[in-house]
Amino acid sequence: MNTPTVLVAGATGYLGRHIVKQYMSMGWHVRALVRNAQAARESGLDATELFEGEATNPLTLCGVMGGVDLVISTLGITRQRDGLSYWDVDYQANANLLTDALAAGVERFAYVHVLNAHKMQNIPLVAAKQAFVDRLQASPIKSTVIAPSGFFSDMGDFLNMAKSGRVFLFGTGNLRLNPIDGADLADVIARTILEGRDFVPVGGPETLTQNEIAQAAFKALGKPAKITHLPDILRRGALKVLPYVTPSAVHGPALFFLTALGMNMIGKTHGSKRVSEHFADLVRSQQDDADAKPQTLLKPQSLT
Repeated sequence: MNTPTVLVAGATGYLGRHIVKQYMSMGWHVRALVRNAQAARESGLDATELFEGEATNPLTLCGVMGGVDLVISTLGITRQRDGLSYWDVDYQANANLLTDALAAGVERFAYVHVLNAHKMQNIPLVAAKQAFVDRLQASPIKSTVIAPSGFFSDMGDFLNMAKSGRVFLFGTGNLRLNPIDGADLADVIARTILEGRDFVPVGGPETLTQNEIAQAAFKALGKPAKITHLPDILRRGALKVLPYVTPSAVHGPALFFLTALGMNMIGKTHGSKRVSEHFADLVRSQQDDADAKPQTLLKPQSLT
């Protein structure tokens, strides 16, 4: 029996790396689509092969789908750079991959979307993603769309605020979410694709309020919890004003995060790792990095 091949697009990102690791552990031939193969190797990306190309440029994708059974795309941009927009990447780059997959007869295309996209259609980042999902689901290829409630990597803002001594939340802080660890999500993705499911709203094993996540961040740091609740009208006002006073690279991600903060983001529970464990791991890792840095010895000043 031939070893199946999966193409992972967005392989160097937070989730992409976990997906590569997941399928390598399952014995698949993993082809990772990367912009710079040398940089990907040096960063520790361990795939069967690296295919150098840019999904935004179809001419660089020649041969990428050869022998591929499954495509998994996490392609998308949080912070716009290189002059590229959400429509260039979240929509068109994925559409380029879909076109090639259809031409090559790939069996299934899986795409990582966002939860509650139907409530955020006025947000450019989400609108571009949803437009691609619509195109994918209308195409003849079998598809799986995974919609996570949020990644553990997104929770870093809570920890960063806690480090500064205070976490600021909008409203009461009682809106709930259940973010999921990258490794847990990669496992869910593999299992739902194997089951042939078409749409899966995914979350982590515990549902917490924003207040509880902030408290977990302070606990991981060993600091007393100090939380300030700002009037939610400030969040809603920022959503209206930011597009007019900031460049798209700033207000693009801000509009998404501010909108998500104003609703419950709860997917079907999966996985085992908890937010408190994630924070503890981050604090330990940061402390280890600090301890590993050489200390500068201060020379005593001479007495005069």
